[in-house]
Amino acid sequence: MPNTYGSRTLTEWLTLLLGGVIILVGLYFVIAGGDLAMLGGSVYYVICGILLVAGGVFMVMGRTLGAYLYLGALAYTWVWSLWEVGFSPVDLLPRAFGPTLLGILVALTIPVLRRMETRRTLRGAV
Repeated sequence: MPNTYGSRTLTEWLTLLLGGVIILVGLYFVIAGGDLAMLGGSVYYVICGILLVAGGVFMVMGRTLGAYLYLGALAYTWVWSLWEVGFSPVDLLPRAFGPTLLGILVALTIPVLRRMETRRTLRGAV
């Protein structure tokens, strides 16, 4: 069966891999966050996990919406972190450092995702 999208470049494969990683992180957030919420904790992890899973799925599909969903979840993370601990760098580091690093990588994938969407549109697949 021929590949209808042509051969993928290394950056496209890395973008798809990043989308897969984001899906796995999101699933962990949903599952562990659901347990935490049932114990009376914050629902932040469940909401953020849903956004991450959706964002990762759209990234794997080659859609820029996935990157924007992740960046929206990152903004939500920063708002939640600042609300929880204020501007204390020591307390912000574990809450925002990892997601921000992933956010930088996701932002770098936006041109790749746009190129993938354009190629799909030009080939007639929506």
